[in-house]
Amino acid sequence: MISLTPQIMATSLVTVLRFLLMIIGALALVEAVVYTLFHRRPKNVLFGVVVLALTALFLFVFVRYVRPATGFTTTRKVGIGIALLLVDLAAYWLLSGPRISKLGLAYLLLTPALIGITGLIIYPFAYNVYLAFTNMSMTTVRTYTFSLQNGLNNFKSVFTGVVAHDATFWEVLLRSILWTAINVFFHVTGGMALALLLNRPMRFRGLYRTLLVFPWAIPQTIACMALRNEFNYHYGFFNVLLRNLGLKPINWLTDPFWAFVAVCISNIWLGIPFMMVIILGGLQSISQEYYEAAEIDGASGWQQFRHITLPLLRPVTTPAIILGTVWTFNALNVIYLVTGGNPQEKTDILVSSLYKAAFDFYRYGFAAAFALVVFAFLFLFSLIYIRMTGGLKAAYE
Repeated sequence: MISLTPQIMATSLVTVLRFLLMIIGALALVEAVVYTLFHRRPKNVLFGVVVLALTALFLFVFVRYVRPATGFTTTRKVGIGIALLLVDLAAYWLLSGPRISKLGLAYLLLTPALIGITGLIIYPFAYNVYLAFTNMSMTTVRTYTFSLQNGLNNFKSVFTGVVAHDATFWEVLLRSILWTAINVFFHVTGGMALALLLNRPMRFRGLYRTLLVFPWAIPQTIACMALRNEFNYHYGFFNVLLRNLGLKPINWLTDPFWAFVAVCISNIWLGIPFMMVIILGGLQSISQEYYEAAEIDGASGWQQFRHITLPLLRPVTTPAIILGTVWTFNALNVIYLVTGGNPQEKTDILVSSLYKAAFDFYRYGFAAAFALVVFAFLFLFSLIYIRMTGGLKAAYE
């Protein structure tokens, strides 16, 4: 076991600081390039040709001589590349003059976000698409091949073979749809009920709101591990309660049906506060004039809810339901930490089967194709739901 010493802590801190400085320096360099491109221009055509020639020369030198050089370390190659870029920028500044750019500042501010999105979303997604057309696995990680046939084989295996150990895609898909429908239904109805209650005038309303948000505020890992213990057969809260009521305890984590009920209860408890907060915000944005006019016309409470509250909440509830559906469909944490997909993969959903295919059975190409299938299902659902509900339209359209 490695002990944590001041020397190790100091070394780790220096490493982290160096990494942060490298990121800041890289962003500053990119911002300098963007600023130069949009706020400077060559003084004449000849100067522009010179700048292009210098850029091409520096790029040729780096690609032809610096990058393949065996006598240089990676750090030295990067340093030479940065030096060449700085020289090129300095030459551009000497041969150019200022210009007014309406979009220059906007691009300058958007560049860091674009770099982050590219590194964290676009590149991983593109690599996943590439991986889906390979036969990469634990045994072929160094000798895998990329081809259309590999991709077709991977997608065929997703729909016709087993996705983890024994479960098939269609079996897990039906369970995932059932899991998502049950959870989202109770998230929306429970969140709506609590939001309606908290929107009424009452004493200690702020305290109630704070307490009800706790399940959402607690880190999900801690909450799921605690809930797993609450479903223990011998000392779990639910079985202790059943015994005190004179009822027979339930094998929550070993019986397939009750294990599925257990993960549903866990995720419902974790998800209701989020929906409550969203709907409560929507309720507070509805003007009371609508309800006053409805009362004058003799509308009942149910009629006011149906014809005023629900339509005016649609722009709020539609994106919330879409987010809730996507999050629930991809709720790996709850499945993995409460039951682990057991018993006999009867509580696995698509993402937990995908996790097992990638990290338990090391079928990387298959798992990448599987991930694209899951993405396609969620993307199509979002498009169809938005089109059918019209939830992204303004409330008064």
